[in-house]
Amino acid sequence: MAETTSTTSVAPAPAVIKPGTGALVAAGRPRRRYSLLTRHDKLLLTLMVGIPLLLDLILIWGPAAASVGFSFTNWSGIGAISPGNFIGVKNYQNLFTSYIFFWPALRHNLIWLAFLSLVSTPLGMFLAVLLDREIRGTRVYQSVLFLPVVLSLAVVGFIWELQYAPSEGFINNAFGLVESHRIIDWRHVGYIMVLYLAGLKSVDPSLREAAKVDGANERQTFFSVVLPVMAPINIVIVVVTAIESLRAFDIVYIINRGKNGLELLSTLITNNSISEASLVGFGSAIAVVLLVISLVPIVTFLSTVSRERA
Repeated sequence: MAETTSTTSVAPAPAVIKPGTGALVAAGRPRRRYSLLTRHDKLLLTLMVGIPLLLDLILIWGPAAASVGFSFTNWSGIGAISPGNFIGVKNYQNLFTSYIFFWPALRHNLIWLAFLSLVSTPLGMFLAVLLDREIRGTRVYQSVLFLPVVLSLAVVGFIWELQYAPSEGFINNAFGLVESHRIIDWRHVGYIMVLYLAGLKSVDPSLREAAKVDGANERQTFFSVVLPVMAPINIVIVVVTAIESLRAFDIVYIINRGKNGLELLSTLITNNSISEASLVGFGSAIAVVLLVISLVPIVTFLSTVSRERA
């Protein structure tokens, strides 16, 4: 007797027409979401973004927020902070009205900014224009001029401290000079030169050729054609120069601990917070003022970049 095998066929899910498209889709089946990233990729991406973000919060924004809080106290840095340590805005009142070193230090920061803006930046731009002409030995000149940027500010301070030494320093013996404002120019020129040189290399050559056809000389071509095209580089240089002048600390602290005419806001923070006075709260108030001033060029830069990308 022959065996009969019965097969049960499963009817496919009915198809329905997707409204507005006319396409047939299977009804009753959940959609599966596909991703180009595997679980391992997502974990790796989370670690790559999460760890730097965590370090940024702990090492940068955490101390910044703590400084804001300390600025409203008279805490000396020893022991726990009690309710009696909170003194409101008294630190800021003393800073702006009775602390004799604040306004000279702020003026010195502005002088620092003026030298970087009016001396280092034009000189760096001039050197970049010269080296952009592909003169013989341009790589050597670039390396020599950029070498001070590679050195840390502490090393630069030690080098120029020896140069300006009263008895054995080369500069004082040769010229009888005692001023030290050229130190930061020597280092900053190379940085500005490299930034402008990168910007000059990115300028479309056809723009210069068109200006030359129109009869413009090299000076007119640079200021009327090339420099406006490098507007993003100019913004970056303005921001970098402003931040460099505000965060200056290493050189003046190495030379004379930021005293006797070299007071800066950054050295006032150190001299008040980490000293025999132990005025952590007052030093934090100075740090907050410096932070607010530093945010001005940073916010300006970010807003400009955002408008350009919009």
